[in-house]
Amino acid sequence: MGRVGVLLLNLGGPDQLEDVRPFLFNLFSDPEIIRLPFSWLQKPLAWLISTSRAKKSQENYKLIGGGSPLRRITEEQGQALQASLRARGQEAQVYIGMRYWHPFTEEAVARIKRDAIDRLVILPLYPQFSISTSGSSFRLLDALWKEDPSLQKIDYTVIPSWYERSGYLQAMADLIQQQLDQFEQPEEAHIFFSAHGVPLSYVEEAGDPYQQEIEACTELIMQRLNRPNPHTLAYQSRVGPVEWLKPYTEEAILELAEQGVKNLLVVPVSFVSEHIETLEEIDIEYRELAEEAGIHNFQRVPALNTHPVFIQELSDMVVSAIDAPSLKLDEVPQMSKQVKMYPQERWEWGLTSSAEIWNGRIAMIGFLALLIEIVSGQGPLHYVGLL
Repeated sequence: MGRVGVLLLNLGGPDQLEDVRPFLFNLFSDPEIIRLPFSWLQKPLAWLISTSRAKKSQENYKLIGGGSPLRRITEEQGQALQASLRARGQEAQVYIGMRYWHPFTEEAVARIKRDAIDRLVILPLYPQFSISTSGSSFRLLDALWKEDPSLQKIDYTVIPSWYERSGYLQAMADLIQQQLDQFEQPEEAHIFFSAHGVPLSYVEEAGDPYQQEIEACTELIMQRLNRPNPHTLAYQSRVGPVEWLKPYTEEAILELAEQGVKNLLVVPVSFVSEHIETLEEIDIEYRELAEEAGIHNFQRVPALNTHPVFIQELSDMVVSAIDAPSLKLDEVPQMSKQVKMYPQERWEWGLTSSAEIWNGRIAMIGFLALLIEIVSGQGPLHYVGLL
């Protein structure tokens, strides 16, 4: 079989405060994060958003130590996975490829080429597939493979999503049970699953299977937990004025408080590592919101990180993938069958839903262009003396 490699894919995060603005720029430059009909608008919009959000984001990162722990934890997961594979007689080199910060996916691919890997398993650290997470990394890798003949010599396979895997579900159930037992009356605690949200249009227009996989995953975890506790699923971390998947986490917390819930156990269901969304958004923002609303016993299940059952499941997935027939990037069902490629809709005249969508986008583009011109001091309106 030759030299075996495993490429772990993740989002990435700023290591220190000065990394925040360029990290945000990289994030919002990705058309899978903000989907625009005109690609030339992507970078100006990313510059505007990253510049306007940088100070607030830096304040948030200060609250968790001045940077994201995501790289450190992902590297620890990679080391644990490599050790687990070695313990079962499978030698493999594990690589870390981040989408928006170091070590970038391109850096990991360069090391894979340097090490002359013969068989590669591509494993995203996102249990559920979304076009904005695994999908974005897959599109980048597909482009890299198509433009580099040396990469095309590598026999690789992809694991698209793995939210149904037994070891993952068991690890999640174990963590929930351990935290439930910290309550004086564990059976009265309300289990609150909080997943990272995506715009509603990703699901309704682009066919993103993320919501379906999150909902199925939540039910599978509850079945594995086998406890009588009531549970809720909501979505956090939305950005901008567009509608995202509902219910929103903050609104669902307030609704539970109105219903008299006093004991809340939050489960970060779409995150396998601690980072800004767990350490600051859940632990600080949502905790404060809940306590002000009357939920005085607010606890959170820790992220999986290097939970031994989770690492063993990653190892099982890799070994199975090595021996299984290869699944190529352009064969991933979530990419080729469900998620529409660009352009998302054709133009239609009249009062159609497509026309309304495009009219709204054109209005948004005009507004953003005006904002960019006001901030930058350059553009056609300045040129003709109107600004």
